[in-house]
Amino acid sequence: MPDAFRQLQGHLLKRPGGDREMVEILSLVLHHDEQAVLCAVELALEAGVPTKTHVLNILHRLTDGKAPPAAPIDAPQALRLAQEPLADVGRYDNLRGLRHAS
Repeated sequence: MPDAFRQLQGHLLKRPGGDREMVEILSLVLHHDEQAVLCAVELALEAGVPTKTHVLNILHRLTDGKAPPAAPIDAPQALRLAQEPLADVGRYDNLRGLRHAS
């Protein structure tokens, strides 16, 4: 068993139900690439959060089949702003000055 799994096991076995969590983490290799699970365990240990939930979260982020970012869209001239809006913090200051019944 890789060292990262042993380290995680050491952390989990200190808590009630940790043995069950460890078995569930080890069983992830049946559904995911072993290297991806190992990477998720290593990242969880580096983050200082050696829990099953955190390992699952990292694993899903690593294996999520996200589409690559969409290319920027060249908007037609009719959709472009003719004048950029300016921030008006004076409106906020005016609202702060009003007294409302609580």
